[in-house]
Amino acid sequence: MKNWLKAAVCGLSLTIAVPLTMSIGAMAQELRGWNIHVPDYPVSVGMDHFAKVVAEKTQNRIKPKVYHSAQLGNQDAAIQQMQLGALDFAVFNFIPLNNIIPETLAATLPFVFRSVTHLHGVMDGPIGDDIGKAMLGKNMVAVAYYDSGSRSFYNAKKPVRTPDDLKGMKIRVQSSDLYVELMKAFGANATPIPFGEVFTSLQSGVVDGAENNWPSYENTRHYEVAKHYTLNEHTMAPEVFAVSKVTWDRMSAADQAVVKDAARESATLQRKLWAQREIDARKKVEAGGAQIVEITDKAPWIAAAKPVIDKFGADPKVKALVERIMAAK
Repeated sequence: MKNWLKAAVCGLSLTIAVPLTMSIGAMAQELRGWNIHVPDYPVSVGMDHFAKVVAEKTQNRIKPKVYHSAQLGNQDAAIQQMQLGALDFAVFNFIPLNNIIPETLAATLPFVFRSVTHLHGVMDGPIGDDIGKAMLGKNMVAVAYYDSGSRSFYNAKKPVRTPDDLKGMKIRVQSSDLYVELMKAFGANATPIPFGEVFTSLQSGVVDGAENNWPSYENTRHYEVAKHYTLNEHTMAPEVFAVSKVTWDRMSAADQAVVKDAARESATLQRKLWAQREIDARKKVEAGGAQIVEITDKAPWIAAAKPVIDKFGADPKVKALVERIMAAK
């Protein structure tokens, strides 16, 4: 059975058959999503799940598509595209957001989170909501928070147990003022280089070590050339599932609710997959000969990092958030 639509084209009266299942203006809306990771990474699987749920709940009226492996550009470029509405959704690490949204600093400062459980409780509650409100001013709507694990040191030279053991070492870091200062506080020489160059830089001695989470240490095969992994867990920054405000404002309230619910459902899946991926990654690197240094007393690390926390958390808005995070049960 069909609906019949009359239209005037070039002065002629035409009758067009339109299926009952389609209403005028109800063509599928395709949303483009950015992701830096390979397709089987927990973040990628979570985002694909989001896309599937949104398509199902809107009967394919909204069809998100995730472009993995940074196909649409690097993270800094993707952030700019999202602010302009050229990208519809993405999962970003907090660290590259620090320079444009100061409030995100509160969740990336060293040792502000005591555990993964603490992090989830903070980010899923009022503090996460308030950081999300700050993102609105930069045309991004925070709809959920993903895990990215805790970051720890690894190096090719020797076991590291205290900050004193890092003195003089060249440690690869992200292009982040915070991380450069943190390495200085630990006595290391910060060496910002692209992530893709770390393996060869470790091989050649351009850097002595780096810092990252379990899956990245394993997935990049860095454990093959840097056998000493120190579990000091100096940062535990979340990742944000964000939607462009340009895209968000075009949606009805009902569709916004579908998107938010799907993002939070995807976060639950991503966190579960992340936890298992960490376990699997640790088993693999230990089987590959990596030597794990467990840190039972983080006090020397926390003391060394305090000047960095004080410096980068000096903004009253950031300081207030840090105090709330640390006080959260």
